[in-house]
Amino acid sequence: MSTASILKDTSIAFLESYLNNASPTGYESEGQKLWMNYLKPYVDTFITDTYGTAVGVINPDAPFKVVIEGHADEISWYVNYITDDGLLYVIRNGGSDHQIAPSKRVHIHTKKGIVKGVFGWPAIHTRLRDKEESPKISNIFIDLGCETKEQVEAMGVHVGCVITYPDEFMILNENKFVCRAIDNRMGGFMIAEVARLLHENKKKLPFGLYIVNSVQEEIGLRGAEMIAHTIKPNVAIVTDVCHDTTTPMIDKKVEGDLKMGKGPVIAYAPAVQNKLRDLIVDTAVENKIPFQRHATSRATGTDTDAFAYSNGGVASALISLPLRYMHTTVEMVHREDVENVIQLIYESLLKIENNETFSYFK
Repeated sequence: MSTASILKDTSIAFLESYLNNASPTGYESEGQKLWMNYLKPYVDTFITDTYGTAVGVINPDAPFKVVIEGHADEISWYVNYITDDGLLYVIRNGGSDHQIAPSKRVHIHTKKGIVKGVFGWPAIHTRLRDKEESPKISNIFIDLGCETKEQVEAMGVHVGCVITYPDEFMILNENKFVCRAIDNRMGGFMIAEVARLLHENKKKLPFGLYIVNSVQEEIGLRGAEMIAHTIKPNVAIVTDVCHDTTTPMIDKKVEGDLKMGKGPVIAYAPAVQNKLRDLIVDTAVENKIPFQRHATSRATGTDTDAFAYSNGGVASALISLPLRYMHTTVEMVHREDVENVIQLIYESLLKIENNETFSYFK
């Protein structure tokens, strides 16, 4: 299967709408509805849970269960304090980067709808040059154009409202996808495309396939932790993003040597089951799919860890998408890498046999 044939115009249209939609940690429901609506023609049924993880299932009655997984949530902020003169101070919801906040536009999500605001910052003319202060959680603030706390509250804004950036999808130089929240709604997109390909190519799998879009990864892998106990899978192939380490100010001796455009990244880590990883590597070689390797230390920091250590141990592997500028509003990936991740997961599923054992000792 040629990678050039993988993404259709309808796929890109869905990707754009899916990325543009806000889906902050703990508030993923609208994004999950978009995702399930896109996936619906390609699965037999859905599972959802109390906190919003969504699962499309193919062959739900099969005893052997394979998961492919991405996570649906994006980093954001919470309103933490409202001053008497109507300014807002914030705390993180996930790993939001305080250094990129000044001068960014924001959407504050209220029961009355979206309230627009900006992260203010003192003009360069007014800052003390000899001891210039850097942005940090204690000094970044949001301005709604209000003059009093009462005006802010009248707009429906209160402590606990979630705040997102409105930056939208664009394509640079024909093959670079750019948006906030590519980490990791691109993962949800890629596993949905795997389901589409299985359906369109009329592939019959000998096991149950659970296409999982987990919530709350950004605050500790919580959605994957919950759904792993619900599904009780035999195998889990997780996809997330990793760092393109070729941009300035990144030490390859620490972060590894990875570059977007050079293919999916296959992880080597204690949580990655060796035989499953070898199956994926062999699949890449056999199908001439370019790939890179990345070693992590104690943990992958992805939902792989949650699946691997659940239910007495689940054979798990991680296929990552190289990404520039993680946790900013201009996250960037290469279209060819997206297509190759989709193809690698698709072809790997076709190699897994019903009731296949990934026992450490066999």
